[in-house]
Amino acid sequence: MISRRESLLWLAATAVPALPARAADGPLRMVATEFPPYTGSHLPGGGIACEITRAALHQAGHAMTLTFRPWARALLEFQRGEHDGVIGAWRSVERERTMRFPQPLGILNQVGFMARADRRRRIDDLAALRDLRIGVVHGYANPPRFEAANLTVEGAVDDLANLRKLQAGRVDLALIDKGVGAHLLETQLRESAGKLVWLDPAVSEVPLYTVFSKVRPEGERFAAALSRGIGDLQGNGRLAMLLQQGARWQ
Repeated sequence: MISRRESLLWLAATAVPALPARAADGPLRMVATEFPPYTGSHLPGGGIACEITRAALHQAGHAMTLTFRPWARALLEFQRGEHDGVIGAWRSVERERTMRFPQPLGILNQVGFMARADRRRRIDDLAALRDLRIGVVHGYANPPRFEAANLTVEGAVDDLANLRKLQAGRVDLALIDKGVGAHLLETQLRESAGKLVWLDPAVSEVPLYTVFSKVRPEGERFAAALSRGIGDLQGNGRLAMLLQQGARWQ
């Protein structure tokens, strides 16, 4: 998810003029942010999104280097030409002005609700949730459908704090990405495993992409290479295997 502050920084980034094309090919310089379990400097291979990107580029004959930056800084440096691509981006009309979107990585971000296991309820009709307190994270860009429902929300500093409030009964539901919730229950909230549960259906589903520059000449070539590599991974079954190993929550 993206904060309003990060959105403003993104607008500033799009104003940075394009730099000349790279003088020579080498490993593609990729950047990602801390968004476990999808991307993360402490995750095996950098996270499932980075592993798929690396495998697809390798399939297409390219190597890559990987740097981790805070999200806003990653976007700014990408627009300045310091990185060839960004791993782990959501598609939007605004981004399509400067970003080239190849074939998606096969990862579908599901944003929806988690609840206490002893307080499950139907959540398909958002209007029926108006008597509940919904835990959200300060600054996150929540799904438009959720915002339009005008529910009662209570903010937390991050997803971990949001789930802890849910476990303590301070909120009735927590709005969260399904993969992020599963990762937290496997790592920092092991004591809550089985006590907190994901509720279907998701409020929103968003495919995850690795993107390249639309204003730099080599961006089209890199995007085509990644799409070709992802297609090959789908054909030989490698993509399904990677997703099974690294995205068990899907």
